[in-house]
Amino acid sequence: MKILNKKIAAKKSSVAWLQRQAADPYVAKAQKEGYRARAAYKLIEMNEKFKFLRNGQVVVDLGAAPGSWSQYIARTYPKTRIFAMDLLEISPIVGVETYQGDFTSDAALDWLNEKLGLPADEYGHGTVDVVVSDMAPNTVGHKKTDHIRQMVLLEYAFDFALRALKPGGTFVCKSFTGGTTNDLLKQIKENFESVHHMKPPSSRKDSVEMFIVATGFRGCA
Repeated sequence: MKILNKKIAAKKSSVAWLQRQAADPYVAKAQKEGYRARAAYKLIEMNEKFKFLRNGQVVVDLGAAPGSWSQYIARTYPKTRIFAMDLLEISPIVGVETYQGDFTSDAALDWLNEKLGLPADEYGHGTVDVVVSDMAPNTVGHKKTDHIRQMVLLEYAFDFALRALKPGGTFVCKSFTGGTTNDLLKQIKENFESVHHMKPPSSRKDSVEMFIVATGFRGCA
C-alpha cells in the first residue's frame, strides 16, 4: 500500500501502521476471504466458542462499519435478518438493512423500534435474538477517560439489549481492559444465565479491548 501524501507518509505512526498491517495474518486472511476488515474474525472466534448465532434469527449489529460482522453473519446464516448501524456509512451488504447515525439519538432508536416492532419505552416485548456491539469511542489517549467513554456506550447498548432481546437471547459488547463497573456487571449477570469476558485471539495483543458475551437472557417481567 502506497500513501501519495508525502506529509502523511513521512509520519512514523503511519509507517508503523502500514508495517503492522502488512505483517498481520488476519489482514491477509480477511483480504483472501473477502471480508471488509480483520474484525470479522473477532466475532467468528466468539461465535465458535459460545455458538450464539444460528440461521433464521434477528440480529442487531451496533457500531457496524465497515460491516465485517454483518457480512459474516449474512454470509454464514443467510436466513437471518440483520440490522446494522453506525455513525459512519456502511456500504450495502446483501441481506442487511443499514442505518447511518448516532445510536444514542432518538432518530436512530426510532428506526430500530420501527424495524424491530419494539415499543418505544417498554421492557419485556423483545423481538431480537442477538445484539452485538463493536461500538467504541474516539479515544483521547487518557486511559481513565477512554474507559469511561466506553462504559457509557456499553450502558446504552445494554439498555437496548434489555428492551430488544427475546428470552434466551445473547448480548455481545465491546468493553475495555478493566471490565465494567461493578454495578453494571451485576446487572448483566442478573439478566443473563451466563456472562463471560473474552479477548478473541484475533484481537491485537496491544489493544485494550475485551468483549462481554452474555447468553441466556432471562427476560424482563
